[in-house]
Amino acid sequence: MDFQLSDEQVLLRDTTRSMLSGYDTETRNKVIEAEPGFNPELWNQLAETGILGLGFDPDESGPLEIMVVLTEIGRRVAPEPVVHGALGPGALIAERGDAQQRALLDAVAEGAQILAFAHTEAGMRGTSGKVTTTAVPQGDSWRLTGRKNPVLTGDRADTLVVSAALPDGGTGLFLVDKGADGLTRQPYRTFDGQRGAQIDFADTPATPLGEPSDATAAIERTIVRISSAMCAEAVGAMEEALRLTTEYLKTRKQFGVPLNTFQTLTQRAADMYVSLELARSMSMYAAMSLADGNFDPLIAARAKLQIGRSGRHIAQEAIQLHGGIGVTWEYPVGHYAARLTAIEHSLGSSQDQLHVLMDNLGSYDLAKL
Repeated sequence: MDFQLSDEQVLLRDTTRSMLSGYDTETRNKVIEAEPGFNPELWNQLAETGILGLGFDPDESGPLEIMVVLTEIGRRVAPEPVVHGALGPGALIAERGDAQQRALLDAVAEGAQILAFAHTEAGMRGTSGKVTTTAVPQGDSWRLTGRKNPVLTGDRADTLVVSAALPDGGTGLFLVDKGADGLTRQPYRTFDGQRGAQIDFADTPATPLGEPSDATAAIERTIVRISSAMCAEAVGAMEEALRLTTEYLKTRKQFGVPLNTFQTLTQRAADMYVSLELARSMSMYAAMSLADGNFDPLIAARAKLQIGRSGRHIAQEAIQLHGGIGVTWEYPVGHYAARLTAIEHSLGSSQDQLHVLMDNLGSYDLAKL
């Protein structure tokens, strides 16, 4: 099996890395403190490069290209909502929408429209659980009632892709315009520098995404796609956190000698590298499975579990080996730790992924020694 990137993927990686090279800690802090929480100029550059439309046409790009781009985004902890504002909900519209609805993706790919996938609700364990937001037909339209939280990029999304319980059972998908009657948002900032919102629907008009039928399978595939993308982002963040830590051990002195002369500290850095390689292999496993058309939630759970464990280990060790400077606002390591923590708890924590795997133990054959 070939694990090497193609020439086109290498070019995509290098182009993305170059575009994001202006993000140092000071610049990022200024960007996330101001509106809209990301750099509009960079957002337009991502659109011009075609990054905001990756995966919409599987014949042109797919999960491996998304993995390449998100790894670079994670490396710089860039706040641009590439996954949650474009690629994740966009792939759902591309898969399930009619011709008119898919035309919306042109504006998304051009950076002119921001999407949000409003699925998670209070009481869900990860992404599993009953959807309580309801959809009721009313004449030629539908009306939604309920609450979604958290909705990443929901603070400024132009179009929401909303899951809701159908009258005859199952979960449907609906498009809701940002100015729809009965829609209210409570925006907030997440601790890792992202933006989100609690969104309430009160008899809000909505349009079915495709046919108003059960879309549970499509929702599961979307969650697997987003999970794979976040795993790749986490790998990029881990790579940079480890690089910063090893550089610090080479330059910071104690008792007149660099810290990397102390064997215990270098052993801890070596353990961080092992965790990184475990995470990298699982991220690639998840992306390559999607590229083969295998949207297996168990593969996604395995990858997310290892990513969560590796991310927690690397984040904690990076802060410990840096000392007090590791948690300051002006130094990057704390920002990487925050983002890795947020990724671990998005779409289900490591504990949630473990429960998913435990619940499916019966699907495996008995192994005998």
